[in-house]
Amino acid sequence: MSWSEPIHHGYPSRPPSGLFPSRPSRPTYREPHPVRPGAVAAGLGAGTLWMLLFGLLGTASVRAYGWWTILAGAVAWVVTAVLTRYGDRGVAVGAAIAVACAWAVAGIVLVAAWVAGDGWVLW
Repeated sequence: MSWSEPIHHGYPSRPPSGLFPSRPSRPTYREPHPVRPGAVAAGLGAGTLWMLLFGLLGTASVRAYGWWTILAGAVAWVVTAVLTRYGDRGVAVGAAIAVACAWAVAGIVLVAAWVAGDGWVLW
C-alpha cells in the first residue's frame, strides 16, 4: 500500500474498473435548518418563564389572569413567527408549545370560573 492510494474504512480503495456498472448514488436530502432537541428545550424553558411571569401579573382576579395570558401569548406567537422565519426553528417550536399549554390552562381556568357561576369573566 502506498501513500497515494485513498483509504476507505481502513482498507485501500480503488476506483471502479467499469466491469460492473454501478447505479448513480441516491441524493441525500437534508433539512437546511434542522430542529435540535436542545433548542426546543431552550424555547420551552423561555416560553414557560415568559408565560409564568405574565400569569403572575394577573393574580388579582381570573379576568386579569385571562387577559394577561392572552396578551403574553399573542406577543410570544409574534416572536415565534419571527424566529421561525429568521432565527432558530427549534426555539420557536419550544416557545409555541409553552404558549399552547399556557393558553390551555387559562382556558380551563376561565371555563371553570364560568361554570362556577361567575359569568363570562373576560367581558
